Amino acid sequence: MKAITAFLALCLTIQTAKADLLSGQVISISDGDTLTILTESKQRIVVRLNAIDAPEKGQAFSNASKKSLSLICYKKQAIIETFGIDKYGRTIGDVSCNEINANKHQVDNGMAWVYRKYSNDQTLVALEAQAKNMGLGLWDDPRPVPPWDFRHKVTPPTVPVVKTTNSGFTCEGKRFCKQMISCDEARYYLEVCGVYRLDRDNDGVPCESIC
Repeated sequence: MKAITAFLALCLTIQTAKADLLSGQVISISDGDTLTILTESKQRIVVRLNAIDAPEKGQAFSNASKKSLSLICYKKQAIIETFGIDKYGRTIGDVSCNEINANKHQVDNGMAWVYRKYSNDQTLVALEAQAKNMGLGLWDDPRPVPPWDFRHKVTPPTVPVVKTTNSGFTCEGKRFCKQMISCDEARYYLEVCGVYRLDRDNDGVPCESIC
């Protein structure tokens, strides 16, 4: 009798685990860590990607982060492993689009931070460190502001900018925003030297933290 009870409990556990999975077509992307799916039953569900935090609207790389998530998930079928509901009514989950883990994709490409307040996933932490070392995405910015600080209006210490003129600039091989000493120099490298990585979100403004 105990064996039968244990077996039934195991079956119930498996059914419960399966109930924690959602699937549907991604019908909209709000930003780099939030999307909406439409299930087969025509239910719209807003999903907040678990364990990551992407740049807020108005932050540098916000548009680039949104585009990055859109490229792999928009109008694709998504499978979501859910972890509950946040205070805004959004479903928290690990999202896979065409077998690509969107949470890892965003961090790996420098399009989101690991949200350490809610997760210390060592796989994500390692991906973030790798993206930072390579200067990918938001890590190309010399002073990236985490979204949680941006939401609370916390800014990093001001770094003095050396004034100069375009006539003194040359294409000497600088590749990253952290190497620029002024907005004028960043614009020179973008427009004259063709260092397009300085304008990650393709809005014509390089190194948005100093321009």
